[in-house]
Amino acid sequence: MTWQQQKLPADHPPVSSGRIGVLVVNLGTPEAPETKAVKTYLREFLSDRRVVEIPPIAWQPILRGIILNTRPKKSAKAYAKVWTEEGSPLAVITRKQAEGLQSRLGDGVQVRWAMRYGAPSIADEMQALMDAGCDRILFAPLYPQYSGATTGTAVDKLGDCLGKMRWQPAVRTLPAYHDDPAYIEALAADTRMQIDALGFVPEVLLLSFHGMPQRTLELGDPYHCHCRKTARLLEQALDRPALRVVTSFQSRFGPAKWLEPATDTTIEQEAGNGTKRMAVAMPGFSADCLETLEEIAMEGRDAFIDAGGEDYAALRCLNTSEPGMAMLESMIRRELSGWI
Repeated sequence: MTWQQQKLPADHPPVSSGRIGVLVVNLGTPEAPETKAVKTYLREFLSDRRVVEIPPIAWQPILRGIILNTRPKKSAKAYAKVWTEEGSPLAVITRKQAEGLQSRLGDGVQVRWAMRYGAPSIADEMQALMDAGCDRILFAPLYPQYSGATTGTAVDKLGDCLGKMRWQPAVRTLPAYHDDPAYIEALAADTRMQIDALGFVPEVLLLSFHGMPQRTLELGDPYHCHCRKTARLLEQALDRPALRVVTSFQSRFGPAKWLEPATDTTIEQEAGNGTKRMAVAMPGFSADCLETLEEIAMEGRDAFIDAGGEDYAALRCLNTSEPGMAMLESMIRRELSGWI
């Protein structure tokens, strides 16, 4: 007879254990496309020492005195352009990815989702899994390429959460999957499908990854190398010699030097140099969000056309596509090996 099967004393608190949980995690989003909600989100996001590596004594006056008094209103207008009836695209898609994984993995695993910044929080969802009896949990940040500002800070937050738990679960973390064959195959299959469905044949496929300050590379962050390897492997898997593949980095912020070439500059230069037909894919994003739907699909299109381009398409992220969900299931099952 195991200890779980033994009869507990009458005054013993109820105990639930023995289940397996998965927590999928993405970056975060405001709760509404409104200035106040965006300000709350940006305050948390831009106060993270992993995101802005400037000493707080120098950074916080700039953040609170300037940025949080100007940027939220502008960002709220951008969010309003992409907001859906169900809410923020990033939150909606991440929730549906978790629901899809739950369906694929079955009742033997409980799947929940969380955001590093905003709601639902990592702490709340970890506790919900524990309350459901999950004492073995796979923590799965959905960032294919590792960066301290994405995967690193998510794992930091997990550590903060565990540090406050009296009964801690056993935890595994999903590693970066920038060169995972399942990821590359899913990207290639989905990209081919989307390109073939376009009403034009692109001359250039631009692979746009989220930017990071150049300093992060110099300090040893592998993100730049991970992005470049993903781009190389994807180009090989696509195997379309007539399609020129270019890699760039988007979403620059502030005066510091960022990874280059910049996506906005690249789009304008391509059109200015005679490229008439362009498709843009964003393989570093696991779900469509403000940066893909507004910055690339809307602003990028305007920049390309204004600079002389003619046909432009922003491809959707893997989201809940069949290749994307099959990839997630494959990786999650592999990381749960020995538990299921």
